[in-house]
Order: sequence, then structure tokens, then C-alpha cells
Amino acid sequence: MASESVGSSLAALPRTEILIYWILSFGSHFYAFYELHRFSKEHEGGLERDLQLETGLLTGFKRDPADFEWSFWSEWTRKSLLWTLTGHGLLSICTGIFIPKLRVMALLMYGLLAAGGVLGVRGVCVLLLHLGLSFMVARLRRPMLCWACSLLSLSTLHIPPLQKIQRGWYDTEEQYYLLLFSIAVCGLRIISFSLEHCWRPLESGGVVQLFWLLSYSFYHPLFYNGPIITYKDYTQQMQRSAGQSFNMDSVFRAVVLRTSRIVLWWLMAEYMIHAMYMHSIQANETYLESLPPWALGGLALALVQFFYIKYLVLFGVPSMLATLDKLSPPALPRCVSTMHSFTGMWRHFDEGLYRWLIRYIYVPLGGSRYGPTYKALSTGLAFGFVCLWHGGHDYLQYWALMNWAGVLVENRLKSFFASSFVNSFVERNLSVAMRRRCAALLFAFSTAMLILSNLVFLGGTHVGWIFWKRVFVQGW
Repeated sequence: MASESVGSSLAALPRTEILIYWILSFGSHFYAFYELHRFSKEHEGGLERDLQLETGLLTGFKRDPADFEWSFWSEWTRKSLLWTLTGHGLLSICTGIFIPKLRVMALLMYGLLAAGGVLGVRGVCVLLLHLGLSFMVARLRRPMLCWACSLLSLSTLHIPPLQKIQRGWYDTEEQYYLLLFSIAVCGLRIISFSLEHCWRPLESGGVVQLFWLLSYSFYHPLFYNGPIITYKDYTQQMQRSAGQSFNMDSVFRAVVLRTSRIVLWWLMAEYMIHAMYMHSIQANETYLESLPPWALGGLALALVQFFYIKYLVLFGVPSMLATLDKLSPPALPRCVSTMHSFTGMWRHFDEGLYRWLIRYIYVPLGGSRYGPTYKALSTGLAFGFVCLWHGGHDYLQYWALMNWAGVLVENRLKSFFASSFVNSFVERNLSVAMRRRCAALLFAFSTAMLILSNLVFLGGTHVGWIFWKRVFVQGW
């Protein structure tokens, strides 16, 4: 699944040439965004009538609420998450100063209470049922049984009678969705615990193991949405920091700096959905078909850039709090405008999920150790699991297949250019600078397909088909 980028160490180009590329890149981005902004304002009345734009936070602007994930988490942040996450941070600091040896226990109790306050007693009981069953199966130390149990648990999210019962527990659909998200993320943690126990049985007794499983599963900052940390990393880092005291000066500086960055990202995301109504436009095929070419390009760029900034916020807050607890969370997503390969996108956007897939699916299935066939199979099953975990809908299947194909093609090309014949031919006939330009040309095709696959993920197959037709069939 992992492969190094073709031409990872490339010679520097002339400064004038690099400057021209930067000007063209930034200029095309800003002009495309401007065209999308102008189209949004020209059709604001129709969008407001058809898709119900909201009154904006900025005077003279409407706000596009059509991105479900951003609206969902923004609403829950205002209702409860801001306060419960703040409470976690204060509890972590206080216990770290006064009772560092009891900090893990205190955070577990707080996580259970916070989850119960939002999901209710029945919601927490569902999670405890999943955890208890998986814990007992893990004690058998049979990886296949652990996988079967975990997949069965995840499949309960799609059983209509259970869905109906669980919906009846809550007053709003949003509360039910929060339970679904919690179970889905908890499923990854269950698999992590189970496989770690199968591979290297934990030395402590069953009660201690259960305690750490509960602490790992109900750790509040990462409870609802991640980022993903493996059970092994969580327990090792928590145990290492259990008796360490806090340095208030460094904690205060880190909190102020990271909070400032998160607020800046939040302001950027809000400005984007005030200035460009990209999510409402993508939901209406009539507007997609009538977008001018530059505005169409601006829509594609705006959708993927907003997705990136959104996850800087959604992962930034939990990562900040995890750092307070002396955990080492995965790196935040890398800017999608710097991504030029499928492999790089998977490796650097959600690093926590990438590490999880590598450790628990790709490597156990053989990875690259047994040749290209096993490598392709391991990669395909990893993408298949991601598709299933996200819901397994039709558009997710197309997205997973596109990413699998993209990674396979990139790996094949890497092997082709690494062969002695091709490598010697390139070295004889192309300068180092020209090799870099040729690599950039090849990656341009990969980037185009990567953007297309992201549009399928973010908007569905109809959005991907319209972009394919208008950009690659009809032409710009």
C-alpha cells in the first residue's frame, strides 16, 4: 500500500522557473475561487430558495449549511462538545498537577460520564456490550475470530430493526447519528485491542486489561471522531506519562498557540462557506451543468480545500488535548493542494487511519513481502475495509476502486522506472532538471484522477460523472 513517490529526490530548478510555477498556481487558484464566488452571488436567490441558505455570520453574506459534517459537528460543539472538551482539558491539568498517578482513572470516569451525558445510558450500554463481547473473544487469541466479531459488530449499524429501536431512544436524528459515529470509531479501537492481544498477549490480568480497553475506548477527546491512535501506542504513552507532572508554563504556551491556529482554521472554513456556496451548488445538477469552466474548476478546488481545512479543525482540537495528556497523536492532514499521488494522499491526509490500516490489514496479509500479487490483494482489502467502515454505499465502492487502481498504477510505474534498462536510458538522455519536469508531467495525470476520486467521495457518483464529462470528455 505504501510506496515512495517517483523522483523523491529531485534537482532544484532555476528560481525564475519555480517563481513562474508559483505565480501560475496561486493565480489559477484565486481566479477559479473568484469565478465560483461570482457564480454563487449571481445565483444566490435561487440557491436560497431551493436549498435554504442561512443568514450569514458576516453582514451582507449568506451561509451555505449544506456540508452535513461541518454543520453537524458545529451544532454539537455549541451544544455540548466545547464544554465537555474544555472540562477534559481542565481535569487533565488538575490531575496532572495534584494526583498524576490517578490521572488515567480520572479521565476514564470523565469519559464515561461525558459519553453518558450525550448518548444516554442506553447508548453507553450499547458501546459497553460491543466492548465486552470483543474483550471475551480477544481472550481466545484467534485473529480470525476477532475480525469476525468486529465486523459483525460494525454490521449492526446497518440492520433496520436495530436502527429503528436506537432512533427511538433519542429526540433528534442528530443524537442517533452521534451514536453511530461513536460505534464506528469504537470499532477501530476494538480491532486494535483484539489483534494486539492476539499477537502479543498482555502480561497484566484480565481486570487490568479491561480497564485499559475502557480507558482507550472512552478517552473523550478522540471518542467521537478521532484521529485514530492504536491501542499499543495509547497504553505505552499513557503508562509512560502516568507519574509525570505538568509544566504549567509550557502547557499554557502550547494551548494558546494551538487554540489560535484552530480559531484561524475555523475562520477560514466559515469564510469559504460564506463566500462560495460550493456544497449547495454540488447538490444541484442544474447548477453543475451550467457552471462556467473556471467556476467549475473553482468548485473542485473549493470542495477539497474545505474538506482539508475542516479536518484541521476536527482533528486539531482533539490532538491538542491529547498532547496535554502527553500522547503523540498523528500529524494533522497535509494540504491537499500539495498532494500529487494517491499513495501520498493516503499516507499524509489521515495519518492515524493510514497507520491503522498498515498495521492491522496490509502487513498481516503479506503486504509487499510476497510479491506484487499479495501486495495488490493486501491493498485492495484495506480499501475494501475503509469502504465498508464508511458505510459501503455505491459511491464509496467507486471511490475505493479508484483509489486502489490509482495506488496500483503508481506502484507499477515506480517499478517500471526503477528497472535497470529504463533507469539507464533516462540517465543517459535526460538531465536531472528535465527528469523533474517529466515527473511533474506524469504526476499531473495522477493529480487529476486524485481530484476526481475525491469529488466522488465528497459529492457522490453524479458529481464525479459530471466533472468527468465536462473536463475529460467535452474538454475545458
